[in-house]
This record gives sequence, structure tokens and C-alpha cells, in this order.
Amino acid sequence: MPLFALPFPVIDPILVSIGPFAIRWYALSYIIGILLGWFYARTIIRNEKLWGGKAPMTVADFDDFVLWVTLGIIIGGRAGYVLFYNLPYFSTHPWEILQIWSGGMSFHGGFLGCVAAVMLFGWHRGISILSLGDVTCAVGPIGLFLGRVANFINGELWGRTTDVPWGMVFPTGGPLPRHPSQLYEATLEGLVLLAILAILVRKGALRRPGLIIGTFAVGYGIARSVCELFRQPDPQLGFLWGGLTMGMLLCIPLILAGIGFIVVALRRPSQMRT
Repeated sequence: MPLFALPFPVIDPILVSIGPFAIRWYALSYIIGILLGWFYARTIIRNEKLWGGKAPMTVADFDDFVLWVTLGIIIGGRAGYVLFYNLPYFSTHPWEILQIWSGGMSFHGGFLGCVAAVMLFGWHRGISILSLGDVTCAVGPIGLFLGRVANFINGELWGRTTDVPWGMVFPTGGPLPRHPSQLYEATLEGLVLLAILAILVRKGALRRPGLIIGTFAVGYGIARSVCELFRQPDPQLGFLWGGLTMGMLLCIPLILAGIGFIVVALRRPSQMRT
């Protein structure tokens, strides 16, 4: 082992196993992330000061929405991974597409699935799609944080080789120390982005529908692009145009769309609800 490399804290990816059934850290991160996000969203909706009056949706509305967004995240995340990252493999192994417990989810696909859920539920209930999207994005980093921690526990999606003192030798990453890029992403995409959005919510951003959506998109896109500088590209893709990774390329339209949402939201007058 190279000098100064930290040993990887090997943790069994299966938390509990009972006969043929197993609870994995990866699946648990999704469950806990959705539950914590749900409770945080209920707190936001109840706080009339944040909206300048009554929220454009009720807590009961969001309770019903949780199932929609959960399906959107899972279906979109898996579809995005299949289409963006490993289509040739899954085209010859289609039965493995449903094996989400083995890992393989795309944030960008999950985000699109979330967008679809927000739009469909908003139309179905007659709720402001932008406001519902704002609440959803405000709580989203909780799930991102837990998901990246689960990636670290699984010893997957590790970083590029490095000589920094905190480099780690991952069990499946070869003998050289690598950046624990999963923890970088958990920090930037999760904790930092959550704090930024929470501050904006407290400052009245929910009174400008779409502002939190735009900030989330730009913030995540920048955070993910920075982390991609330290993360090892997926082996089946490698580096793409100009040394960019697939993660970076997918963040470009996300950032541009986010800027558009922010500009439009700021041009509109702040809403006061009664």
C-alpha cells in the first residue's frame, strides 16, 4: 500500500439479511432520504411566513405526491442509467434492467423522472407546478447526500488516483490510492446545496415560483461538474469530448435550464398570498 494511503473502511453493503431477503445500504439510503425529505417538505408547507401567506398546496397534497415522486425517481433514475451510461450492455442483458438493487442509478434520469411526477401531479391536482417543484428541489439534497454515502459504503464510483493524504485504496479500485469522490459529492451536492437552498427558502425565495428549482439545477450542475474532476469516469464510457465526462455533459443543459428559471423568477414580482 502506498505511503499515507487510508484503508477503506470495509462495510458490508447488506445491512440485514433474512433468508433470501436482504436490506442493502443503497436501498435504505433511498428510503430514508425520501422519508426525511417528506418530513422537511411538510415543515416548509406549514410555515406561512415562507410563502407570504398560505402555501399553494396542503400537507395532504404533498403526502399524496410522495408516491408519485418516488416512482419518478426510481423509474427515471434507472432509465437514465440504462440510456446514458450502459445502453450497449443492457440491450443484450435486458432482464437486468429491473435489478436496481445491484446499483446503477442516474441522477439526471431521476431528475427528469421527478420533473415528470411534479408536472403530472400538479396538473392532476390543480397545484402550481413551479411551487411544487420548488418544495421538491428544496428537500432533494437530503437524498443526494445519503445516496452518495451509500456509494461510498458500496465502494463504488470511486475517484481518480491521487497522492493527497486522504486518498483511499478501494477494494475494487486497484492498488493505488484514489480520491473518495463519493464523499466530495455527498458534501457539495448534499450538505452544501441543502444549506444554500434552506437559506434562500428562509429569505423568501418561495414567493418567486421557480427560483428554488433554478438554483437547485445550477447548484447541482456546478457541484457535480467540480466533483467529476476527481471522480473516475465510468469504464464503459471513459472520457468524452475534450476530456469531459458524461456527468459533465449532462450538467450543461441542466445549468442552462436553471439559469433560465432563475432569470424568469426574478423578473416576476414577489407573490404575497392570502
